[in-house]
Amino acid sequence: MLDFKNGKINLSHGSGGRNMAKLIDELFLKSFDNELLNQRNDQALFTATSGKMVMSTDGHVVSPIFFPGGDIGSLSVHGTVNDVAVAGAKPLYLSAGFIIEEGYPLADLKKIVESMAAASRKAGVPIVTGDTKIVEKGKGDGVFITTTGIGVLLRDDLQISGNNAKVGDKILINGFIGDHGISILSKRENLGFESTIKSDSAALHKLIEKMVEAVPEINVMRDPTRGGVAATLNEICQLSNVGAILEEANLPIRIEVLAACELLGLDPLHSANEGKVITICPAEKAEILLTAMRSHPLGKDAKIIGEIIEDDDNHVQIRTEYGGTRLLPWPAEEQLPRIC
Repeated sequence: MLDFKNGKINLSHGSGGRNMAKLIDELFLKSFDNELLNQRNDQALFTATSGKMVMSTDGHVVSPIFFPGGDIGSLSVHGTVNDVAVAGAKPLYLSAGFIIEEGYPLADLKKIVESMAAASRKAGVPIVTGDTKIVEKGKGDGVFITTTGIGVLLRDDLQISGNNAKVGDKILINGFIGDHGISILSKRENLGFESTIKSDSAALHKLIEKMVEAVPEINVMRDPTRGGVAATLNEICQLSNVGAILEEANLPIRIEVLAACELLGLDPLHSANEGKVITICPAEKAEILLTAMRSHPLGKDAKIIGEIIEDDDNHVQIRTEYGGTRLLPWPAEEQLPRIC
C-alpha cells in the first residue's frame, strides 16, 4: 500500500513497473472511478455522439499549487470544461496527463487528485483516460497537469466564434473581474500582502447551456483567463475587425481587488479569471441573455459592460465615470506568470 501520509514520489512511480501500477490503482483509478477509465486501456473507447464536436487542451502550471478557492487539480478540470463550453458545446469527457517531480509528497498529490475528481464529478464530465510521468528532482516544480476535453455542440446552428462580433452588439460578463489573479498573488511568498479574495474557479457549462437556450444568436463567448478581460477583448476585436467600448461604471470589480491592484500597480482588467465568460450578442437580445445569466448561481452578478463599435484600429476603450475615454490595450507583458 502507498504511504499517503509520509510517502513521496520517486522515479519508480513512472517506470511502468509495480510501483507505477500501485500509484494508478490506489490513487488515480480509485479517485476518478468510472466505467471507461476502469477498462484500464491506453485509450478510452466510447460511442461517438452525433453532432458537431469540439475539442480543447490546456496545460496547468499554477503556482502556488494550492490557493484560496481551489488548487491545480480543480483548476485543470474547470479550465478545460470552460474552453469546450464557450464554443456552445456540452463537455463530455476529459483526459488528464500528470508530470510529477521526484520527491513530491504523496499526501499533496492525493489532495490534488481528490480535488480534481470532485470537480469532475460535480461537473458531470468524467476523466476517462490519462498518463503519468515522473521527472528527476530539480527538473520540475511539483506537479504540472495537462487536460484535454471533448464535447458536442448544443445546437448545430450555433455560430459562436471570436471572429463573429458585430458592430452594435452588447458585451456581457457573468460576474466579478480579477478574483483569481488576486487570490494567487496573495499567496506568493515575495509579495507579502493578505487578502480575503478567493479564486472564482468554476465550471461554467451549465450556465452556458442556459444562455444558449435563451439566446442561440450569441456571437462570441470567451473565458478571460491569462491577460484577463483586456487581452480577451483585444483579441476578439482584432479577429472580428471591430472596436469595443466598456462602461467603467458597469464593470463588476470588488473593492478588495481594486485595492490590491492599486497597491501592486496592476490593472484588474489584466488580471486572470477562471470562472468568468465574456459574451457578445445582438443588442436586442442582451436583456434576455442577462436575465438568463442571472437565473444561474454563477451568473447572479452578471452585467452588460459595453458594446462593439466600428473601429478600423480595433481598439478597446473605456468610457470613464467622468465622461472621458481611455484605451484598454493588450497587456504589455505578463503581470503574473504561472497564474493557471
